[in-house]
Amino acid sequence: MEALHSFLRHSPTMAYLAMMAPRLVELHRVLKPTGSLYLHCDPTASHYLRTLLDGIFGNKNFINEISWKRTTTKSDFRQGAKNWPRIRDVIHQYAKDASELATFNQPFGAYSEEYIDAKYHLKDPDGRRYMLDNLTAPGAGSRGHPQYEILGVTRYWRYGKERMQKLIEEGRVVQPRPGAVPRYKRYLDEVKGIAIGDTWEDISAINSQAQERLGFPTQKPQALLERIINASSNPGDVVLDPFCGCGTTIHAAHKLDRQWTGIDITYLAINLIKRRLKDAFGEEIEFQEKGQPTDFAGAKQLAENDKFQFQHWALSLIGARPLKEGEGKGADRGVDGLLYYYETERKDLLNRVKEDAPALRKDAAYREKIIVQVKGGGVGRNDVATLLGDVNNQKAAGGVLITLEKPSKQMRTEAADTGRYTSKLWHDKDYPRIQILTVEGLLNGNERIDAPPQLNPFAMTARESTAREKQAEML
Repeated sequence: MEALHSFLRHSPTMAYLAMMAPRLVELHRVLKPTGSLYLHCDPTASHYLRTLLDGIFGNKNFINEISWKRTTTKSDFRQGAKNWPRIRDVIHQYAKDASELATFNQPFGAYSEEYIDAKYHLKDPDGRRYMLDNLTAPGAGSRGHPQYEILGVTRYWRYGKERMQKLIEEGRVVQPRPGAVPRYKRYLDEVKGIAIGDTWEDISAINSQAQERLGFPTQKPQALLERIINASSNPGDVVLDPFCGCGTTIHAAHKLDRQWTGIDITYLAINLIKRRLKDAFGEEIEFQEKGQPTDFAGAKQLAENDKFQFQHWALSLIGARPLKEGEGKGADRGVDGLLYYYETERKDLLNRVKEDAPALRKDAAYREKIIVQVKGGGVGRNDVATLLGDVNNQKAAGGVLITLEKPSKQMRTEAADTGRYTSKLWHDKDYPRIQILTVEGLLNGNERIDAPPQLNPFAMTARESTAREKQAEML
């Protein structure tokens, strides 16, 4: 780190490396002797991180540098760019101890039609494709392979006489013509495909139309994490992602029947992951959650430590999502989150909500919104008036004020005096236009939001089946 600082100085890159270094030290500490670490980065920092990893793991424990083609060639040159289009990311793989690395399950890719036509052009009468492969041993006997005669040809062979005789009896040894070197009959349906190397071009990045897209800026495709997890672990093994973001790693780990731990510093990420796991594996999925406030004292401490994280956490208590950049423009800056629900008289909407919620979520004509404000400090009568003003300005159905401190009786009276709104879709029921909820009441279950059933605050994840569930279905 001192050497890097000598030329990087107080740059953003140096700040990033200073953040990563102690975390990589801790990851090395907790990694099993038989385990692997994969670090995903872009080429602007990969060489610095490689130096750090060599210093922590030792360069003898470097396994691979994987190049992932994450996008197609860009047309940056049309905007005057003077560089080769940047289309790849880097994934470093290190072992705790390369000599003890226990697991590597080689992944394979499918052969192209051109390759099959060129290499497996021979066919049995039943149409089964095959090729004639080499039976001679590499190294001309220097590796200890046996030398003997078969079908009139003496060579160093890959197999001993007994195994070779068995292959001949099975019809797996073919002599193209008298005196020619015998060949091995290798069937296409017996081979696994092309072994995947350290250049991955068959996994596309998540585009704007991808079904798995959750809107998280650094979201990785699930296929990428499934490849890594399948290659370097087995069912029942433990997978740790210390920067889990929107949860792609733990989603893939759960799907592949691994144990997992995910860590993230933001409550927005944690709440997104919880929703993602329940969407994918059902509300009954069980996992332990640590670090979130579970009582009023913890909530108060979070508010004192980090107002922004307290706000995200408080929004999650009622299933609201944080305000996105650009939303509510021109309205009061105190608007922190939004809730949406459907409101229309179309009779088929309920079924469409279940079947096509992501598509409908984009259609504002079918939904209404509820504005949410979070107060981690003192509250007063003016907060009710401010929230009502924002509700009117944004043409929202109603507003919710979540408070850490207990509101006064007068505040509750003024909220009640703002009136109610009616939902025709939800059985002509009416709801309070402004309501005040306390953190303490939400935590202990004494209070809950009074509003029509809300939409999932995040993009929905497709339902998955774990490896265990798939096996049960087969049985």
